[in-house]
Amino acid sequence: MATWVIDSDHSVAAFAINHMMIANVHGQFNGVSGTIQFDPKDVTRSSFEVSIEVSSILTGIKKRDDHLRSPEFLDSEKYPQITFKSTKINITSINGCKVTGDLTIHGVRRTVSFNMHYFGPVKSPYGETSMGFTARAHVNREDFGMTWNVPVENDGFMVGKEVQITMDIEADLSAD
Repeated sequence: MATWVIDSDHSVAAFAINHMMIANVHGQFNGVSGTIQFDPKDVTRSSFEVSIEVSSILTGIKKRDDHLRSPEFLDSEKYPQITFKSTKINITSINGCKVTGDLTIHGVRRTVSFNMHYFGPVKSPYGETSMGFTARAHVNREDFGMTWNVPVENDGFMVGKEVQITMDIEADLSAD
């Protein structure tokens, strides 16, 4: 089975969450790394290990980024990494599968399933062979111990509970 190394320069983990019950706020983490054992002949034998640097969060608003790094949310000093390690893969379509595994955020590990599609392989003009993976899931941030909130009118809250997570990963075939 081939080993693919996540290309941090061409990979991102993104999120969207409801703000004041009226709009979504988007952000991303640019510090994505890890390895993928991928068998296109039997995708169910594959495995994924992804690590995301919490300090790499970027929403475009410094004050918000600092708040998200604080102990009220991700607590980047105490929990510098978000990790995902697959435990099971089920094929769902051509080039599609459900990847279930352990997602650890804010020091709390939960089982989460990502709907994933994979693309490639393709040979770049620079000689490396690469594949693409896009994975999406929804999680409740409170399940990971992030419960900070402020009530707003109409029985709403400043920050929604449900977070949409998207990982767009480009990985290069390892020479090993």
